[in-house]
Amino acid sequence: MEYLKQFPDEKGYFGEYGGSFVSDELQKEMDKITDAYYSISKSHEFISELRSIRKHFQGRPTPVYFCKRLSEIYGGRIYLKREDLNHTGAHKLNHCMGEGLLAKYMGKKKLIAETGAGQHGVALATAAAYFGLECEIYMGEVDIAKQHPNVARMKLLGARVVPVTHGLKTLKEAVDAAFEAYLKDPVNSIYCIGSVLGPHPFPMLVRDFQHIIGVEAREQFLEMTGELPDAVTACVGGGSNAAGIFSGFVEDEAVKLVGVEPGGRSFKPGEHAASLSYGTAGILHGFRTYLLQDEKGEPAPVYSIASGLDYPGSGPEHCMLKDMKRVEYTTANDKECLEAFFKLSRYEGIIPALESAHAVSYAFKYAASHKRKSILVNLSGRGDKDLDFVINLCGDGSAFAEFSGRY
Repeated sequence: MEYLKQFPDEKGYFGEYGGSFVSDELQKEMDKITDAYYSISKSHEFISELRSIRKHFQGRPTPVYFCKRLSEIYGGRIYLKREDLNHTGAHKLNHCMGEGLLAKYMGKKKLIAETGAGQHGVALATAAAYFGLECEIYMGEVDIAKQHPNVARMKLLGARVVPVTHGLKTLKEAVDAAFEAYLKDPVNSIYCIGSVLGPHPFPMLVRDFQHIIGVEAREQFLEMTGELPDAVTACVGGGSNAAGIFSGFVEDEAVKLVGVEPGGRSFKPGEHAASLSYGTAGILHGFRTYLLQDEKGEPAPVYSIASGLDYPGSGPEHCMLKDMKRVEYTTANDKECLEAFFKLSRYEGIIPALESAHAVSYAFKYAASHKRKSILVNLSGRGDKDLDFVINLCGDGSAFAEFSGRY
């Protein structure tokens, strides 16, 4: 695809966004990773090994599924790209196995990362176990409490889970802590960021490894229906799953692309994490992005019912696509997210991650207002990790009406 070759530029910019705003010492390490990625990842040996891993270990390709009952209810045709069926239960393994393989080829001994919902942490711990590497995962105390099943999985896989106890104790602080740990030994370790974020080359590297979602989805949808979907949607926090599926359709101008951000409880500061909808340009974690900022220009407090989406910025490629008006970015609030969570569970037998439920919620709205059109949702993860949290909040769904009354 020409698009993938065109963006980012040599300095890691997607239009005005991205780049690498790090210390000279860290920049040397970023340059080494960039050089290794460009040389190693294009080799026949690397590509063959990664393809074998995807087929025989990850279980790719994941299927596209038609939601018959929900389509009958809403009128339009709703399809899901089933990344929840990818090994470990989410799209995150797509780039974690790629990053792990890259680390192996570079002679690294340890993988370091942050995680919010725990899906990236589980995926990276899985990659570390597969390649025989050490693994250290930083996770905010708030998210550790919400995502206990994934914390147990990470530890079972051999990872060291490090609680982050400062600030809001969520994803942004976990990224801070992981970066600090990486800086202590960048020679023997590699920081495997969990989304299309951070200094160059990470937004490009993660996007390229996630591109497999878009490649598969486009081919599968054409085979199933004989045409492309009218719309494609995905949730956006950092935006790795969205970058992956959008990359397969970005050159198809007739396909509407929609990213769904977390609208949270309200659009007051600290009550949401919709940086593309309400942020302004700023620098965070070594790259330029749309950023939710306070009066002093510091990253503002953020919130989402979905731990994987509570980040004050977004991937630089998403910022560029917003400015280009190629992707429309909208929001779904907590109530809409939970409604989609319960409906997909009860009408289709699929329990989605709360992150993914944001995109499912948009698909319901689109199908209801476009009766003769089709929409493809990237169902980025399964909801096993969220069950305890949702049950405590809403029970088996019977308490959902009470929850909804708060809106």
